[in-house]
Amino acid sequence: MTTVFSRIMDGELPARFVWQDPHATAFLSHAPLTPGHTLVVPRQEIDQWTQADGELLAHCMQVAQAVGQGVQRAWDAPRAGLLIAGFEVPHLHIHVAPMWGMGNLNFDHAKPVADTAVLDEAADRLRVALRELGFEHAVAPGA
Repeated sequence: MTTVFSRIMDGELPARFVWQDPHATAFLSHAPLTPGHTLVVPRQEIDQWTQADGELLAHCMQVAQAVGQGVQRAWDAPRAGLLIAGFEVPHLHIHVAPMWGMGNLNFDHAKPVADTAVLDEAADRLRVALRELGFEHAVAPGA
């Protein structure tokens, strides 16, 4: 069965993409832990990170590192948090978010964003930061 992330990557469901390359994509979470919370997702449907091919997992981590640098820059955050949980969607995804403390990793605080303009602004802000960091080759075009 096709995952919700594959449907997003195929354009069947909306998302705010910030990164696209042949092997992975990154888009904003619709229920962010903090503003700029991004999901890095391989194009290949893989349930668990422990099942991923080493090269693909390494590539996803490189993308996560770039996105982490971007969220730190865009939100002037002291840290970028990274988490792989895998319970929400059976498709490998890496959570990357600007962090100001350990409490920012509490998924009980994640709430869907009702105002799409908030997500649009966050995506634009992150795309700008990624371009400034030299990742223009993979920055997704704006909506």
